[in-house]
Formats: sequence, structure tokens, C-alpha cells
Amino acid sequence: MLVAQAARHLGHDPYILAIQGESDQDWSGFDHSLISIANLSGFAKLVRREAIGSVVLAGGIGRRPNLADIRPTWRSLLASPASLRLIASGGDDKLLRFAIKVLENEGVKVLAAQQVAPDLLGQAGPLGRLRPDKTDLKDIAAASEAALALGRLDIGQGAISVGGRVVALEGLEGTDAMLARVASLRAGNRLAAGRRGVLVKLCKPGQDERADLPSIGPATVTNAHAAGLAGIAVEAGRTLVLEREHVIGEADRLGLFVTGIVPGPEGTS
Repeated sequence: MLVAQAARHLGHDPYILAIQGESDQDWSGFDHSLISIANLSGFAKLVRREAIGSVVLAGGIGRRPNLADIRPTWRSLLASPASLRLIASGGDDKLLRFAIKVLENEGVKVLAAQQVAPDLLGQAGPLGRLRPDKTDLKDIAAASEAALALGRLDIGQGAISVGGRVVALEGLEGTDAMLARVASLRAGNRLAAGRRGVLVKLCKPGQDERADLPSIGPATVTNAHAAGLAGIAVEAGRTLVLEREHVIGEADRLGLFVTGIVPGPEGTS
């Protein structure tokens, strides 16, 4: 919704392709259609009918399409028929690169969300009134190194460190579920007493930035607080901060820092 509103503010008339079973927003204020994620043929027809020249991928997808549900076009089959196996077995970045290739083969240009809504990008330094202390910086360095290693394997974008020790890595379940896992560990006295910890989210090394940039929102802050963390560090210039003012207000209210970092080659910042 934020990207669509930004596109309209720039003078465009965005057409929304809402993914069936995934999109829960009210798109009545925009021209829109509901379409299955596997319906490439339907997408191609809409592109031609609505004279769509550019596409922005925005929002999250909870499940991958079933190979049996895919309705390809001749162009998509000719583009990369063997790559369809990525839908079942590839990591998110590999899968999204394939999706971008398929979309562009249908005659559209795929733009990054931040090209349309640059104000969504987090910048270096603290967003709210709180800053990380020396202990937090050690956790940021440890979690950054782990997140970069995880990203190289195309598994996830986030990691949590408590007391300089990495205690959780983001998998297919996503950030909120990882934070819930840490909250459970803390409730079970499995984490170092008196140590709070930090959530770090970074782009995967070599990631195509036109899709699936790391993102945080107010719920991330709430869940990080529930997990007993001191704060959140995200990659400056390569992370989407959704509902920025709400994020800042929630962080200040709960006593957490939210800061943008520039990770080094070994995860230091």
C-alpha cells in the first residue's frame, strides 16, 4: 500500500495485481485484479490489456506455488524451462531472480520498491532517542557476522545475539517467528541472565535488490521487546522501514533502539 501510494504521489496510475490468498489489503481505491501467483498466462494478458510497462514486487508471500498449479506462457517456457525446479527447491533469492526473469520476459521492467518509495529506506544511525551501548555493539557485530553467513547460503536475513553469542538464525519461518522463539528461550531461562541482545537484519550478499529487501515495522519492535531485546539494527540504505514514525514511537515507548548500520566484510559495523 505504501509503495502504491508513493507511485500515485509521483503522478503514476498504479494497477494492483493482488496475489490470491496472500493480499489482505483493501485495494478498492486503485484499479486492481486478484490473480494466482502461479497464473503467468493471466499476468501476461493483464500486462497487455492494461498496457503495463513496469512492475514493482512488494509485500510478502507466505507459501510457494505448487508446480501443478502453474499456468505458463510460451515465453516463460522458452525463457528458462529447467529453472522451474527453483520453485520447489531454490532459496528465496534464487527463486525471486527467476521470477524477475520470467516477468521481464513478458515485456515489463521490474523496478525496486525503493525506486518508487525511497523514503522507506532506513539510514545510518539511530531512528529514535536511544542508541546502542558498548555491549549492544558487540551483539550487533556478532549477529551481523551470522546474518551475512546465513545470507550467503540464501537461507535468511536476520540473526539475534545475546551477550555476544548468536542464539537464533532466521529461517523460512521469518523474523517474527524467530523473535517468538527467542522469547520462549528467555521464558525458559535458556539465555544469559541480565543480557538483553540485539536483532540484526541485513541484505544477503549479492542479493537482487529489486525484491525481498529486509524490512521492519512496528510489529518487529513489539516482538523484539517481547523477546527481551535491547534493540534492532538494520542495514542502512538496504532495509525498508515500514510506518517509520510508528516504529520510532513504539521503540521510544518500549525503550528499544532502532539503528541503521553499515556492515563490514566480516560482519562488523
